[in-house]
Amino acid sequence: MSIPSLIITQIGQDHNFEEVWELQSHLQHGLIKSKKSGMLDKANHLLICEHPSVYTLGKSGDEANLITSSEELAAQNVTFYKINRGGDITYHGPGQVTVYPIFDLDHFYNDLHRFVRELEQIVINALAHYSIKGDRIKEFTGVWLDADSPNKRKICAIGIHMSKWVSMHGFALNINTDLNFFNNIIPCGINDQDKSVTSISQELGREVDRQEVIGLIIAEFKTMFGFTDLSFG
Repeated sequence: MSIPSLIITQIGQDHNFEEVWELQSHLQHGLIKSKKSGMLDKANHLLICEHPSVYTLGKSGDEANLITSSEELAAQNVTFYKINRGGDITYHGPGQVTVYPIFDLDHFYNDLHRFVRELEQIVINALAHYSIKGDRIKEFTGVWLDADSPNKRKICAIGIHMSKWVSMHGFALNINTDLNFFNNIIPCGINDQDKSVTSISQELGREVDRQEVIGLIIAEFKTMFGFTDLSFG
């Protein structure tokens, strides 16, 4: 079976998190419906977003990891959603790139663990462009820096929801993100003193072109999954 095309859509801060979540669900259900009718050649989708400030809590997460009040969230103009991905709590906002692959894994392989590892590898490869060495920590998903040191720093969080082997949600890579927003949560529910959150700009000591990072991520998706037909929605 040939690899289907990939439709890439960039979504800015003029769309709130709930709108994008609904779009993901619509696209996922569309792919599932197509499969049930015997159509396996429908395009996959890659949504590339910059959300307004929002905290999202995965289905197995602990709301106690949101360590601020609803009044404080309102004062900071930050929203909060309980959603259907895996993982615990994280932050999305300006200066970050949040990437949602709506992929039918029947086109590739039926292996959720491999899918998560390949998303991590896409980010690791993109970071290498900036001479930043991304790593994995066996017990935790996502991409880390200095994973073997007492100063472990998470630069990318990952959370996936899968239905009938069609994915939604994805990963969030901190580029020029205001890391102060992570002070309102226990990121990913990890409350270890030797683990913190970082961004590309924090590591380099300068602002980074977000569109350049997006271009690297798209190129890595093309290589990793073998897409030959890309279009922009």
